[in-house]
Amino acid sequence: MTDIFDFSPTVDEYAVMGNPIGHSKSPLIHAQFARQTKQAINYTAIHVDLGGFEQAVGNFVASGGKGLNITVPFKQEAWALAEARSERAERAGAVNTLIFKDKKIIGDNTDGVGLVRDLLDNKKLELQDRQILLMGAGGAARGVLLPLLNQQPARLTIVNRTAEKAKDLADSFSDMGRVTGCGYDALAGQSFDLIINATAASLQGEMPPLPEGVIASGGACYDMMYGSEPTAFMRWCQAQGAERVYDGLGMLVEQAAESFYLWRGVRPQTNEVIETLRHEIK
Repeated sequence: MTDIFDFSPTVDEYAVMGNPIGHSKSPLIHAQFARQTKQAINYTAIHVDLGGFEQAVGNFVASGGKGLNITVPFKQEAWALAEARSERAERAGAVNTLIFKDKKIIGDNTDGVGLVRDLLDNKKLELQDRQILLMGAGGAARGVLLPLLNQQPARLTIVNRTAEKAKDLADSFSDMGRVTGCGYDALAGQSFDLIINATAASLQGEMPPLPEGVIASGGACYDMMYGSEPTAFMRWCQAQGAERVYDGLGMLVEQAAESFYLWRGVRPQTNEVIETLRHEIK
């Protein structure tokens, strides 16, 4: 018989939805956050068929789910599904975090704040008054622009193989600071304090056509991708003499920590989780 004085906490359900999803580290990350903060949650990974996203979210909410992370290819659908959105989600045009509150679906995007927190807190890089180059003009780049510009860099340049796409993206954020867009050929003779790769090219072992000399003396390079080995971009930066070269594992954990905070009101410590994950992927 159950003891009437057994006040064991209800376990709240959270998940990440994507396609594919088997590779996701999110369940591991959030399990560590939950243990660390003593939060009674269960976090799973849910594979969603293309065309079935809205139904999958509806089923999750109906079963009592409290919040979701959303990964490719559903971030734009999540944006459209949200009944209210944070400013950073609104500007990103994509949502990676859904909060279910007061019978309402609230959308947020934690990618940019995850990147900035990793750069500032973990990597100890300065962003204010710095020259920053952001490679790529797709969803990954758009998702981090607002938080980067909020750090008031001297200039943020978006570079893309299709220069027009970079210029259009820069124009859409021009109210937030000094941001310009160009093609790779326009970078000749320029140098940057920080270069961020928001393209997936390095996962295929490809390297966008950055000119030599584009990394300023003492400059740093950051690839938003990560893996067990340095990416093609990271290897190129090392060969070019970059002082500091990083992958995006810290960003992954920091964006997850921001989601956890939005759901639970508790901010987990990330350093130990990053180290555990680093060991896990090697």
